[in-house]
Amino acid sequence: MRLGVLDIGSNSAHLRVADLDPGHPPVPVRSVKSAVRLAEATDRHGVIGRPAVGRLIAAVRESVAAAAALDVAELVPYATSALRDAANRDDVAAEVRAATGVELGFLSGEREARLTFLAARRWFGWSAGPMLLADIGGGSMELAYGAGTEPEIALSLPLGAGRLTRHHLPPRPPVRKRTHRALREHVRAVLGEAVVGIAERPAPARAVATSKTFTQLARLCGAPKAKAGLYRERRLDRRELHRWIPRLAKLPDEERARLRGVKASRAHQILAGAIVAEGVMDVLGLDRLDLCPWALREGVFLHRLNELAGGRGPELFPERRPMTLRGASLRAVT
Repeated sequence: MRLGVLDIGSNSAHLRVADLDPGHPPVPVRSVKSAVRLAEATDRHGVIGRPAVGRLIAAVRESVAAAAALDVAELVPYATSALRDAANRDDVAAEVRAATGVELGFLSGEREARLTFLAARRWFGWSAGPMLLADIGGGSMELAYGAGTEPEIALSLPLGAGRLTRHHLPPRPPVRKRTHRALREHVRAVLGEAVVGIAERPAPARAVATSKTFTQLARLCGAPKAKAGLYRERRLDRRELHRWIPRLAKLPDEERARLRGVKASRAHQILAGAIVAEGVMDVLGLDRLDLCPWALREGVFLHRLNELAGGRGPELFPERRPMTLRGASLRAVT
């Protein structure tokens, strides 16, 4: 079966297409990514502006056309925190549906954490033992802990790199010491209250990180580049990350973008991401995090694979039925 997963995030709409065959991992077919910049277009009242809604509609249309051209059997379109938390989310979703025929689902932060944990568990296997997962997005950060396929604890916190950059850091670096130290204290205050349940559990045998933010931080701190291959081990070291934070605070965005692993589109929020990553490791007493190349989208693929194999689990979107692609239009599966 060929499945398309359309992830509407803070910065982009990302279509990932893969072939699913029970007993085998998802086989990637194609990836299509379009900038939507929803987070930066959200005003202080939580309302997403008109230009961003237009970009979103165009990106969804492009994704539907690409999925149709690739003979995708089902399309799973969903939005994460930037649209999920917007004050006008229902109006935006209605406009998308009217213009494209796509009905967006909304994954809760907890559900994101559980699906991402599933992806990491499948990647590392049972030998990982009790596992901690951390994922830094644009609007939120997800944490999960557990010894099974489903985590015992799944959290979503308002510590996304984009959100913190907009609310706590100046528009242009350099960032004063007192400013990034204040953000550091804020991150630790949020984490300290939220992770009590995790801290009370046995220490994880493996601590895992996913997401572009962690991947770029690991590369910045010396992890192998992407060309080294999917199966190359990559880690983020807490001490090395700690040394980078004051350096990142001093650099303008254009110089950050010239550092290894840092993309120009994420250079403005890499400092906030580094502060959150360091905070997680400090609060939970972790010296390193192992990078996992699978994340939320792979978790959705694996969820569907489990259904194809006859497994049962919670519905992705209990409020509506899955959708099937026919040409360039969508309709509910009957």
